[in-house]
Amino acid sequence: MPLPQLTVYRHDRRKRALLTLSGEIDLESAPLVRTALERCLRDGIRTVDVDLTPVTFCDCSGLNAFLHASQQTTVTGGTLQLHYPPPMLALLVDLAGCAFLLLGLPFGHLSPPLGDAPVASSPAAPHRHVPMVPVLSGEVR
Repeated sequence: MPLPQLTVYRHDRRKRALLTLSGEIDLESAPLVRTALERCLRDGIRTVDVDLTPVTFCDCSGLNAFLHASQQTTVTGGTLQLHYPPPMLALLVDLAGCAFLLLGLPFGHLSPPLGDAPVASSPAAPHRHVPMVPVLSGEVR
């Protein structure tokens, strides 16, 4: 049995959730990201922090899933923020001009010149000290 491509860990604290994603986010696993974020909203969560420290790869499918989730979260009166995106996702976010939506950076944030590392710092994800238990895992087909 192959190892899961992406694993989602979730820790709730009242109306706030910390999702930690581990693995690769691409066309096959992006639906798992969407499902995890939709479940948070369905469960009444209004602040979603997404820790991407263990993510090894994320393409434009992942960016699209995060942008969709950000829009849905905003519609419900909530917020979604990405923490510690991998370099490829940070570059995609910067090139798409949506850092203010996903990374909590000020609108109109000026990125460094191409060739420099994109700005990807964000506040530390909350309640990281809690042991993680996977809530979703696997390859989506």
